[in-house]
Amino acid sequence: MDKKRYYVSVQAGTVMENQRDSGYEFEIEATEEEVGLIRSLFEDRTAYEFNTYLRGHVVALPYHFDAENDEYDQCLREIYAAVYQCGTDETKNHIQSMGILDGSFFKET
Repeated sequence: MDKKRYYVSVQAGTVMENQRDSGYEFEIEATEEEVGLIRSLFEDRTAYEFNTYLRGHVVALPYHFDAENDEYDQCLREIYAAVYQCGTDETKNHIQSMGILDGSFFKET
């Protein structure tokens, strides 16, 4: 399957074909299937965000004792891992510099 250039905004949860459609943080070279995976992860993140919103109203629980926030954090790492896999060299370097992914992840790719 042919890869095309896409522009990804993790913050906005978008994957765009046209660089001028909106702001973006990362450039990737991906197949339609890989883009579909990233979009699916963005949808998952939206669900986790809602769960963390609900959980946020339980003030007696600290952040680190909270499965909802752990699930959200894991989903975010999966998003960055998927973007990294398809990323340009600049994208890969930037994600590595963020420290969001475990160092062993980069040894396997």
